[in-house]
Amino acid sequence: MLAVILAGGKGTRLRPYTMTIPKPLLPLGDVPVLEVVMRQLAADGFTRVVLTIGHMSPLFEANFGDGSEFGLSIVYVRELDPLGTAAPLRHLPDLPDDFLVMNGDLLTDLSYRDLFNAHRRVGAAATMAVIERKERIDYGLIQLTDDGSFLDYTEKPLVSHHVSMGINVLSRRVLELIPRAGRFDMPELMLALHRAGAKVHCHRTECYWQDIGRFEDYTRASEDFVRDSARFLRVSSQGRG
Repeated sequence: MLAVILAGGKGTRLRPYTMTIPKPLLPLGDVPVLEVVMRQLAADGFTRVVLTIGHMSPLFEANFGDGSEFGLSIVYVRELDPLGTAAPLRHLPDLPDDFLVMNGDLLTDLSYRDLFNAHRRVGAAATMAVIERKERIDYGLIQLTDDGSFLDYTEKPLVSHHVSMGINVLSRRVLELIPRAGRFDMPELMLALHRAGAKVHCHRTECYWQDIGRFEDYTRASEDFVRDSARFLRVSSQGRG
């Protein structure tokens, strides 16, 4: 199985940390974020990784080499200009019928194998891993009619949403909807697929997931990893596991 990991961003919201090290290489305890992902993929049966890189790209090759240490075969694709989260796929040769695409700056204990199997089972063109998030709205919400008549008042409600985890499985045929040039992001691809009548499946999960985009996110992920690293570092039959 093949996984494409998107690791070309500059991580500007995490400066000054990311001025000297790319965000996917920031440590969780003493293990880089992306190494956790690599070891998880190997444990779930993936054998090939394409790593799209740009910002401080030599550091990725210095950390992971050809991937053999992790039981993987890694190919590096460099972005000269930021292309977004979907456009880099148009440059990748020899893609299999189905492949994983994910961000390289997240911490999760999701089973990538289960996600992959769900995609094939439902016959989707694309499958998104989604998780429920509850957010407190720090205001009193008012419902009213068009003419200004009061209907209801809810003080600081807890609102539930399903959010994308930045982990997807795609079928090769979706590449036809990616423009030949310019930036193109995964949300645009999913919307294009939906408008074209292609099946987009949402794989709901209750696993652990933490995006690492802001200081508070990185702090939370670091604390959770250090507290229970065995939860995230699944044992692999290959590499160092």
